[in-house]
Amino acid sequence: MINFNVPPCTGKELEYIAKAVKNQKICGDGEFTKKCDAWIEEKTGTKKSLLTTSCTHALELAALLADIKPGDEVIMPAYTFVSTADAFVLRGAVPVFVDIRPDTMNIDEKLIEAAVTEKTKCIAPVHYAGVSCEMDTIMDIAKRHNLAVIEDAAQGIMSTYKGKALGTFGDFGCFSFHETKNYSMGEGGALLIRDEKHIENAEIIREKGTNRSKYFRGQIDKYTWVNFGSSYLPSDMNAAYLYAQLEMAEEIAADRMASWNRYYEALTPLAEAGKIELPYVPADCEHNAHMFYIKTADLEERTRLITFLKENDILAVFHYIPLHTAPAGQKFGRFHGEDKYTTTESERLLRLPMYYGLKAEEVDYICNKVKEFYR
Repeated sequence: MINFNVPPCTGKELEYIAKAVKNQKICGDGEFTKKCDAWIEEKTGTKKSLLTTSCTHALELAALLADIKPGDEVIMPAYTFVSTADAFVLRGAVPVFVDIRPDTMNIDEKLIEAAVTEKTKCIAPVHYAGVSCEMDTIMDIAKRHNLAVIEDAAQGIMSTYKGKALGTFGDFGCFSFHETKNYSMGEGGALLIRDEKHIENAEIIREKGTNRSKYFRGQIDKYTWVNFGSSYLPSDMNAAYLYAQLEMAEEIAADRMASWNRYYEALTPLAEAGKIELPYVPADCEHNAHMFYIKTADLEERTRLITFLKENDILAVFHYIPLHTAPAGQKFGRFHGEDKYTTTESERLLRLPMYYGLKAEEVDYICNKVKEFYR
């Protein structure tokens, strides 16, 4: 069976975890947490990176820092993972879902402004498949309406828009290091902070509302409870696992891109024949080969293709059920405008196996089976 995903592993993970244990500093903000944060800051140019226990928690932390309150509205796509909405619903805010672009599966930037009301507090763009949203337009809308921008860049590490790293445009950006992502610590994430004014408060909230971070830097002689907060700090053992991959980030990226390009080249004839659609990457975007998907004619065809591939030992999957159609989405949020593409495009999308170490012959086998299905 060719699995849909295999968590990345470079071979140094256990060595680094053992070192973290030997350091007798296995809680958060140890040697490897600091190394991971420094790597992210250098790679993206963000003012501050704070490793978190998940991208979900990074989004929750961003919502707290953006002072999201009950009744506030947050504009986002409905085609996203539940965490994008959950982070704001937990603050009592209302997710306002906007239709997506059918080409990139990202929020349609041309529809955002019409969804802005006097209650709108924030825009939460999601960079699907590591391909950037149209950030110039989004940031312009945010500036004119005095709105915060929190980028859900869960899939976007190592991707750029006009040469600038995803997660660094908005007030806050959020990465994921879940086992399905390009670089993993099992469960984990990071909060990227654009403006220095938010750093101290972010550290306090992340450390249960205490000024513990300043204490460990020797800036104060004891720490205490100074604000509300929670525990968003991952173990240094998790960070050790992640750092082994960040050290090889370019190699992992090249390996994934080779698979992505091989898929694209092999399946282009099917796309040209009108049988499927392939991913679209706008000229201003450099993506990270987070996933490779195709679009079938409709839901029924996709279901048959998934079954056919499984019968041939290939695990392919569909992705999100649009949030506005889910029970919680209907309870907590609302859809602004027409659902022209969100549901129909989500029902066509099929994700093919993609991971570090996927062999060229496995990609060829998968492509041949897809072609066989359409013959």
